[in-house]
Amino acid sequence: MITHLDRARPYVLSLFRIVIGLLFTCHGVASLFGVLGNDAVPAGTWPGWYAAAIQLAGGTLVLLGLGTRTAALVGSGSMAFAYFDVHQQRGLLPMENGGEAAVFFCWTLLLIAFSGPGLLAVDRLFTSRGATREDVEARQKQHLRVPA
Repeated sequence: MITHLDRARPYVLSLFRIVIGLLFTCHGVASLFGVLGNDAVPAGTWPGWYAAAIQLAGGTLVLLGLGTRTAALVGSGSMAFAYFDVHQQRGLLPMENGGEAAVFFCWTLLLIAFSGPGLLAVDRLFTSRGATREDVEARQKQHLRVPA
């Protein structure tokens, strides 16, 4: 059973990345354009407008799997900043201060930054023969020759 789960891992990781990227993008769209039940954040206001711009750009990149690790790391950092700078002032715990979304995005994006985009990513179009770093490392572990 574990082998079936291991074979599905790159696809599930891709699906996870796509869902998180879509949700992060939606937060940026809602804040920047005043849709999806939110009011628009005035352009240039600190830190809300800049956070929304990072959410829109970073979320879109994560969603597509393009520059995934960097976009996810920047998004994770922005959510850590949001939690400690904005939410922490209202209370210690996320349940008290409304920072649950910031905490979830911070940690899920950090996980994506470290685990990579998965198999279904635009980044694969720009690597040699579509191989990801994980593919190359797997081949090296199996002691197969990896073409340069």
